[in-house]
Amino acid sequence: MDESKNFGIKNWAIEDRPREKLLSKGINSLSNAELIAILIGSGTRNESAVDLSKKILQNSNNDLKELGKLSIAQLQKNKGIGEAKAVTIVAALELGQRRKLSEIINKEKITKSQDVAEYFQSILSDLTHEEFWVLFLNRANKIIERRKISQGGVSGTFIDNKIIFKYAIENLASSIILCHNHPSGNINPSKSDIAITDKAVEIGNLFDISVLDHIIVTEDSYFSFADDGKI
Repeated sequence: MDESKNFGIKNWAIEDRPREKLLSKGINSLSNAELIAILIGSGTRNESAVDLSKKILQNSNNDLKELGKLSIAQLQKNKGIGEAKAVTIVAALELGQRRKLSEIINKEKITKSQDVAEYFQSILSDLTHEEFWVLFLNRANKIIERRKISQGGVSGTFIDNKIIFKYAIENLASSIILCHNHPSGNINPSKSDIAITDKAVEIGNLFDISVLDHIIVTEDSYFSFADDGKI
């Protein structure tokens, strides 16, 4: 008898199979490894889909955030994970991220800096380069539009206020919130960050468009110009 066949999930007790477990006990009864096992569908000759999923998680320090940073090529370094399975994992994690973004953007209105920080951390915290984004809001502080203004290197990106306020006027925005990331992990604003903010506030006053805040995000923290009294 080929003992390797015993590794297949089909040989497990029905109540222990991830799909059946989900159906009978609910989604919250499944571990992260079991959820990933459902995504990839099968394991290898010598390990089940769950065991393979546990290995993938272990290689990411059992951290879904770390797993979400992996490229398709990096995922394929796990034996048993081909392109199709890697694509499925990446797509599932991206959907989870977009769900979080959707929940934030569909709030009645932006009420505090944390709302913005959480929104942009989902977009920017994994990047190794700087990006500068702007939220355009109506009078009720509800998001009309979000837009990436520029992309730079590890330590900076060029900002053109003419572009920012062009979009603000086109969207009939009453106010805007600036945001960019610091890949270094340092949340403190640079002299350039302060100068950009001050200039944006000055231009905004000319067009009666308020700059409500400028948020700097890192992977696990953020800095708010408004909270710090700099706007």
